[in-house]
Order: sequence, then C-alpha cells, then structure tokens
Amino acid sequence: MQEQLKALEDQALSTISSAHSLDDLERLRVRFLGKKGELSAILGGMGRLSAAERPVIGAVANTVKAKIEEHLQQQRLDLEEKAIQEQLASERVDVTMPGRYLPQGRIHPLQYTMDQITDLFIGLGYTQVGGPHAETNYYNFEALNFPPDHPAQDMHDTLYLEDGRLLRTHTSPVQIRYMETHEPPLRIVVPGRVYRKDALDATHSPVFHQVEILVVGEDITFGDLKGTLSLFIEQLLGKRPMRFRPSYFPFTEPSMEVDIWWETAVGKGRWMEVLGAGMVHPNVFKSAGYDPEKVQGFAAGMGVERLAMLTYNIDDIRLLYTSDKRFLEQFPG
Repeated sequence: MQEQLKALEDQALSTISSAHSLDDLERLRVRFLGKKGELSAILGGMGRLSAAERPVIGAVANTVKAKIEEHLQQQRLDLEEKAIQEQLASERVDVTMPGRYLPQGRIHPLQYTMDQITDLFIGLGYTQVGGPHAETNYYNFEALNFPPDHPAQDMHDTLYLEDGRLLRTHTSPVQIRYMETHEPPLRIVVPGRVYRKDALDATHSPVFHQVEILVVGEDITFGDLKGTLSLFIEQLLGKRPMRFRPSYFPFTEPSMEVDIWWETAVGKGRWMEVLGAGMVHPNVFKSAGYDPEKVQGFAAGMGVERLAMLTYNIDDIRLLYTSDKRFLEQFPG
C-alpha cells in the first residue's frame, strides 16, 4: 500500500504541474483528494491491514495528502498570477498612440435661442418659472379672459386629452398660476413648449416653443412694455427694422404685435411677426386675485422658432426639427 501511495503522489504532482487552468486544477483536486478520489480508494483497503501496519500507512497517507494539497495551492497561485499578467498585457494602454476623435455634441439651435432669450430677461431682473404642459380649460382659457365662444377653444385649434384637460396652447397659463401664489410686484420669464393644431409649413408648426414675460406692479405703462421689447430685440438680434402693430388678445388691452424685417433671399424679404404683447387685462388680474385698481402690468409671448430663424437666417422652420448633422453643426453651442 505504501507503494500505491508513493505512485499516487508522483502521478498527482506531475499531473497538477501540467494543469493549464483553474478549472483543470479543480478537477484534479476532486480526482485525487475527493471523497470518491484515488486517495480514498487506496485508503479503503486499510481494513485488511494489521494493527501495527495501520499507523504507518496512515502517516504515509497524511504526508502524501499534505504534499498534494500543497502542490495544488502552489499551482493555483501560479495560475492566478499568470491570469493577472495576461489581463494586464491585454489591457495595456500605449500612451504614445494618438487619441481617437469623437465629435463634440452641440446644443440645438432652438434650445440655444431659448436660453439666450431667458438669460437676457434674467439679466433684467426677471425670475424664471415654469408650469404644466397638460392644462385645464380654466387656466388655459377662462382665467385669461377668453370668451366661451372664442375660436381658439375650438377643437380645430386645441389638442384635448381624454381626461378633459388639454395641451397648453400658450405659456400664458403660468401667469395665472404664479400670480395666485405671489404678491406683486413681480417680473417673471416663462420658457416652454406649446401645442396647437397648426398646419406645418415654412413658418408654422403644431409643436413649437414660446418665452413668456409678465411684469406687475404700480404705475406700469405701455411705454415700459415698448421700451422693454425694443431693448430685448436689439440685444438678441442687433439693430433690425421692426414695427409695432395694434392687435387683439383676450388677456391684454391694449394689445400689439411686433414684426421684424426678414431677409428671406438676396434682395427679397418680408415682415415676420415674432411676438404678441399688451397691458394685462383687468379681468386677468381679477382671476388671479389682484385688484386691477391698484396694480398694472404687461405681458408678452414670443415665438422661439421664428426668433431662431431671424438669428441664423433660416428660411424654413421645418429645418429646426430635422436630425441632419450637416445642418445642426452650423450653429454655435
């Protein structure tokens, strides 16, 4: 039996030394030292030995087992170290190689324009606020002094939801929501997306962006509104031909629209309406809980897409909604 144990030791040490992976090593451990392994098979014959032989064979078996375990552990450490070195070699970075160029992302011209507009008014002391896109009829129309039969409430202009709400047709509902929770004086700027059932063409889109401003206080005049808008247009677009036209909005009185001269081609151009504005209607103040005898104010809502078209001389609003990299890479940001 001693010869069997010695032969097992030699075979085990030789086989373990040739193991190429940790999985192979585990299989060898089970083969030689497992409950049903070769060492256990040899020791199963100890019952046939005399009482004097058993301690001797037991000592030899323990020595063989210890050597095999030691060799298994050493081979495991060697294989783990080898695996680490191979991983380091495969992941080595050559710092002398040139880097790979990845195109730099850009802010979309619409977002860039909206940020510019918002920053200009924040620089004038306005506070940026926002509101929900899904609105109630009250905030979108009633509180803003829209008559029940006003065409804007018609299904052909407004996108209604199944729960009775609607997608806001302008950012003006934020005026009411803000005034309900804040006392005058106040100056706010409201950038956001709005929705209407407009036909898509060169200057219209059913989904577009607005920036709303609202100023409320004592002794606010129409002259303050005109001066504010003139300063804003000059800061954003530079000195451009512009005109103020009388207009009508249910939530302002008097009301006006602002047009900017738009050079659509060499030697050609036309006026483009970019914003509507006016003095806040007394009924709007009443809806918000303000006393129109004590406060006055003005509001204006401007189309971001059209201002972007004027800023970058874009002749078709639909270009702003494409994902053409050649188009987008022309803009700053």
